[in-house]
Amino acid sequence: MRTTTAAVVEELHGPFVVREVEIDDPGPGDVLVQVAASGFCHTDGIARDGDLPFPLPGVLGHEGAGTVVAVGEGVTGVREGQAVVLGWPWCGECRNCLAGEPRYCLRLGELVGGGSRPGGASSLRTADGAPLASHFFGQSSFAGYAMTTASALVPVPDGLPVELMGPLACGLATGAGAVFNTLRPEPGTSIVVYGAGTVGLAAVMAARNSAATTIIAVDRHPGRLRVAEDLGATHVVDATGTDPVQAVQDICGGPADAALDCTGVVPVVRQAIDSVGMLGTALLIGGAPAGAEFSADHLTTLWGKTIRGTLGGSGRGQALIAALMDLHAQGRFPFDRLVEFFPLDRIEDAVEASYSGAVVKPVLRMPG
Repeated sequence: MRTTTAAVVEELHGPFVVREVEIDDPGPGDVLVQVAASGFCHTDGIARDGDLPFPLPGVLGHEGAGTVVAVGEGVTGVREGQAVVLGWPWCGECRNCLAGEPRYCLRLGELVGGGSRPGGASSLRTADGAPLASHFFGQSSFAGYAMTTASALVPVPDGLPVELMGPLACGLATGAGAVFNTLRPEPGTSIVVYGAGTVGLAAVMAARNSAATTIIAVDRHPGRLRVAEDLGATHVVDATGTDPVQAVQDICGGPADAALDCTGVVPVVRQAIDSVGMLGTALLIGGAPAGAEFSADHLTTLWGKTIRGTLGGSGRGQALIAALMDLHAQGRFPFDRLVEFFPLDRIEDAVEASYSGAVVKPVLRMPG
């Protein structure tokens, strides 16, 4: 057992409280990682507020990267001292995992939000022995150490800064994978991205690395639209006081081939759906509040339109994360431009910067 510093959420809607906690030594199948840094993601916020079920008190964080420090009995494929990104968990046995879609593992709900090892106990407790929920997305990486499994880990190539790589596990993989794995644009495709945050800008960068030739970013933050242009958007639309659906029609000379909603804002979901026409695809990515519903026009949907959800970038997450690291090393996926680092004891400042739009991707450096 080790003592480490963690950001603990003690109650629904409560603040992140930085304090000392205890973490187990790795048991059979476990891998213990010393976390260098972990990105703050919208999903951490919705879990704290109850829109993604997770037992509290507990430790969140699911965009971690660090160094393997210990492995449990039966673990193969990773070694102590190895730099890794902590990816999503998956069972490896269900029909979706076996079909090459581990992001849609049939045990995903349990694995990301159960609050403990699969079929076992939590690995975390307070300094006085009270239980804390762990294994958020199989890691709970808002802490100096995180317990995970070998199948979730992705080795970091030599020469890349480990503390930068964590956001590839979720937000960046989600946006990029939506383009690479789900849309798979054909030559000349037009894509409109609603929401120029981490996920949306990752989609823009991925589209820039595809055969799409019209890439439209829509947002209400002029600064984020400028970043979108720098990262490969061919057109931008400031939705403040503008009908973005009409703007998309004007740019494309008709409906776009594909639209991605990266906001989870229900009226924006409808705009994304209305931006595509016959045989077009509206892809839903952003996380709306629990119980949210959206509507679509029946007739225009009937005429061959696809409305589809996507989770975590789909496909094999480990292969996607590895490819994004390679693209970054080649200068083709410059996501470092989105990142600002915060020490863990300033996690509330990082959350506020994310929600206000002041920072696209806050990343929390762990102490020690």
